[in-house]
Amino acid sequence: MEFAYALLVLILAVFIAAFILLVVGTIYFDFSNSEIPLGVDQPVKLRIVHSILIGTAVLGKILEKLGLCSQLGFTRYMRRGKKLGEDPKLFMKDLQFGKVPVRIYQPRVPSAGRRRGVLYFHGGGWMFGSINAYETVCRYIARESESVVVSVEYRLAPEHTYPAQYEDCLTATTRFMKTAEDYGVDPARIIISGDSAGGNLAAAVCQTLVSRPDLPKVHAQILIYPCLQAIDFDLPSYQQNCGVPILFRERMAFYVLQYLKGDASFLEDVLEGSHMPVDVKLKFRKWLSADNILKEFKVRGYKPKVPIECSNEVYEALKKFCEPAFSPLLAEDAVVRQLPESFILTCEYDVLRDDALLYKKRLEDSGVPVTWYHIDNGFHGIISLFDNGRLSFPAGKKGLDNIVNFLRSL
Repeated sequence: MEFAYALLVLILAVFIAAFILLVVGTIYFDFSNSEIPLGVDQPVKLRIVHSILIGTAVLGKILEKLGLCSQLGFTRYMRRGKKLGEDPKLFMKDLQFGKVPVRIYQPRVPSAGRRRGVLYFHGGGWMFGSINAYETVCRYIARESESVVVSVEYRLAPEHTYPAQYEDCLTATTRFMKTAEDYGVDPARIIISGDSAGGNLAAAVCQTLVSRPDLPKVHAQILIYPCLQAIDFDLPSYQQNCGVPILFRERMAFYVLQYLKGDASFLEDVLEGSHMPVDVKLKFRKWLSADNILKEFKVRGYKPKVPIECSNEVYEALKKFCEPAFSPLLAEDAVVRQLPESFILTCEYDVLRDDALLYKKRLEDSGVPVTWYHIDNGFHGIISLFDNGRLSFPAGKKGLDNIVNFLRSL
């Protein structure tokens, strides 16, 4: 009996020690590997949020080593969120559009006519995120803009690779367009939106629908700090914000590789810029050049990199990076000029800032009306944290309110 008690105490002590090491290690990793600029909104809160994310990943790794679960599965579980209770202002229903799960949010308040419809594709690096994780965001958009919102649960990498996520979002969109009136939506007032990886999917779906005369025209697109290309990871925003939470430069390269092929092989090639032949880079230079970015976004530092040649093996493995469905920024002018009115949100302290700025210029040069909102003290993911209890960010709320105002104007 005494031996069993002593063993239990020993096991408990080991777990307590492991927890302490986890906390200390997380704090050390956060401070030694990240950089939180002075101008960012609520820097202490951002440090806490980032530490929680790192701690979750570290704990997941420990559990994986113990054989209890996979790190990926644990991290997804912790980030998945939960379905909230009833909302007095919304009707909510979970459905399947084909094989794609969706959740529909419909305002309870009576409407004089058919409403606008908003498709929302969540972020999460094509690997994380869910309908539940974006409950707060989608409810807010539906309530405040009095729109019908359709949140889409697409398949995730690495189990499902490109183009599975894109195909799921396209399937959900076309199904909704064909049945919009069943949900009290005007088919001529459908808006496609998404943040981060979801912004990538939204842009790709919008481009595809340009060549679908059998469907209503998309009324508008809303792109929230989207990832729009995987050719150049040395744009000014990548250099300036490479270590700014919650999206590091290295992590973004990791995500695009997982999305494309389900693993992170060739990560070093992508980071050093040797994953694309020089002639391919020159071909897309007219759309990807940092010369197309305003000087004010280079004052925090930018050093152009000399193009590096790549091997045939690497290019063959990654050449789908050049497909517009993967990198919407590379779409032909004939497609871009047919795109609908657009809203683009960027954050100053975000590696993806310049993807959006380059796309904004392409749209404007093609005659597409663009409403642009820049959060000068924002970071990647801030919109999702607009209503996060004590860890909420006012700048995220302002950004979301600007999205709502844009919707109301349509």
